[in-house]
Amino acid sequence: MHQEFLMGNEAIAMGAIAAGVNLVAGYPGTPSTEVLETIAKRRPEDTYVEWSINEKVAMEVGAGAAYAGARVMVTMKQVGLNVAADPLMSLEYIGVKGGMVVLVADDPGPISSQTEQDTRHFSQFSKLPCFDPSTVQEAYEMVQDAFEYSEKYKTPVFLRSTTRVSHGYAAIEVQDETEYKTNKPEGFIKDTKKWVIFPKLSYQAHINIEARNVKLAGDFSDYSKNMILNKGSKAFPKKGIAAGGFNYTYVTEALKALGKAPLLKVSTPHPFPEELAVKFLTGLDEVLCVEELDPVIERELIYICGKYQLPVKIYGKLTLDVKNSGENSLDSVMDNLAKFLGAVPAKKAAISEAEQDEMPELPVRPPVLCAGCPHRGAFYAVKQAMKGKKTIFCGDIGCYTMGNAMPLDMVDTCLCMGAGLGIAQGVNHIEPDTSCFAFVGDSTFFAASITGVINAVYNQANMTLIVLDNSTTAMTGHQPHPGTGRTMMGDVVNKVSIEGILKGIGLEFVETVNPLDHKASVDAVKRAAALPGVKAIIFKSPCIAIVKSGKSLSINQDKCINCRKCIREIGCPGLVIRNDRVIIDDSLCTGCGLCSQICPVEAIGGEADE
Repeated sequence: MHQEFLMGNEAIAMGAIAAGVNLVAGYPGTPSTEVLETIAKRRPEDTYVEWSINEKVAMEVGAGAAYAGARVMVTMKQVGLNVAADPLMSLEYIGVKGGMVVLVADDPGPISSQTEQDTRHFSQFSKLPCFDPSTVQEAYEMVQDAFEYSEKYKTPVFLRSTTRVSHGYAAIEVQDETEYKTNKPEGFIKDTKKWVIFPKLSYQAHINIEARNVKLAGDFSDYSKNMILNKGSKAFPKKGIAAGGFNYTYVTEALKALGKAPLLKVSTPHPFPEELAVKFLTGLDEVLCVEELDPVIERELIYICGKYQLPVKIYGKLTLDVKNSGENSLDSVMDNLAKFLGAVPAKKAAISEAEQDEMPELPVRPPVLCAGCPHRGAFYAVKQAMKGKKTIFCGDIGCYTMGNAMPLDMVDTCLCMGAGLGIAQGVNHIEPDTSCFAFVGDSTFFAASITGVINAVYNQANMTLIVLDNSTTAMTGHQPHPGTGRTMMGDVVNKVSIEGILKGIGLEFVETVNPLDHKASVDAVKRAAALPGVKAIIFKSPCIAIVKSGKSLSINQDKCINCRKCIREIGCPGLVIRNDRVIIDDSLCTGCGLCSQICPVEAIGGEADE
């Protein structure tokens, strides 16, 4: 054993490697992305990794490998689990041969997601076991435990992390390479009664699953990471706290300032460690549940109190004693526990109200498109081409979601990956006089949009597809995709042509243009919008984060009339006002030239401001 300073996601990855993982597949999404990337960097030679087209495909690739006896990890964020749900729900009935861990990173807040989904609910819904680590060290250890339980019970297993665990750092104990387990897959053995799903087999499988989960609940009551602490506390003998995941660390920190109270740590929210919970509840009058995001532990304890006729009042999110949305924090948990226990936090007592009032608010930093981002040019060109016409701009998930910000104001809808195509079609069928545009990125096109385009062609929709191709998966950290010509294993492969796919589907108008050529871009949009049927424009220009930028521009102040059109219309952060004049911040400017093309007096160009 030795110590390493690791991010939680890195710890999960190293735990999987130590467990002898053979195959890892996933789709990038914050806060899960670094798990697969770390395995790709530090994997043994015989471990295969891939960024799959989407989470559904990743789950199916993982299932095939697990059928053959491989140890498999599939990675995604919480909304990605929705995409993977179809194969996963059936896989629960089929089962696996090799251990299969489904890493799902939840995003309380949400910090970078559409929703605040709680994977613990999905665990209950799918009847799959779930592990919920509270620290980086536990994340490392639990993924190894999860593989063991998966193989013991022949089932996929969830490892549910949250942002503060996934992106937290700690110095942890990890195994040396000589201590790693090795797993040699037996290979796929044909057995149609095992691997082919039929209603009769599913009925029997369901019976087996219910019986298995009862046994698992018993096993989890003895699992070392589920525990009761401080039972018999003299400070608070009749009041207890129940917590799980990262909130357990908030609770333990708060109790240092408030005094010890009986504490139930729940590391496996499903199947719930019922026997352990009964031991915890016995002798208590009241329990406060602290968890994220939903009242999963709270509802389980309410049920157990009813089942065993325990006279314990359970408080938490359902009673509004803990907030029922957003992230908890040490301060919020401290307040919740102080009110519940009737104690004054020692640390807060030392800070006067006046001192607390003087603490400054954190600055607000709204997300914006980067200076020089080619998406800005694409949005602006479409906006100018369609000025004065009845239009709807359907957006998507990615950097380009930030096209909604002023002054561009070019995202009228945003639901989930690939949905803009369907929404544009739906609006057009109801409002035929509306020009409907759907924006997708190049990675999203492969992940979730091809079927939408096929649907549009088949059902004779009138819409314009805008593909914002910046040659990477930018928002989640520049991962490769089928259009980049390389894989996560480092192989150079033929690029999959978006233009070729669109023409193969049946589109007659497919045009590729540089979004930083404003005149050509506006012209292309006008021609496309004037045509009936499904049309596509591919705005192709690399992300400025992966291509070295050119020299920054400057403003000739003698020519500049201070009209501020450049700021009012494109909102590039490289354009700033100082001393009541517009100047270019050469630390941000990439020299993309978009502002110089819209300046009415041609005052922008040349070298950087001195």
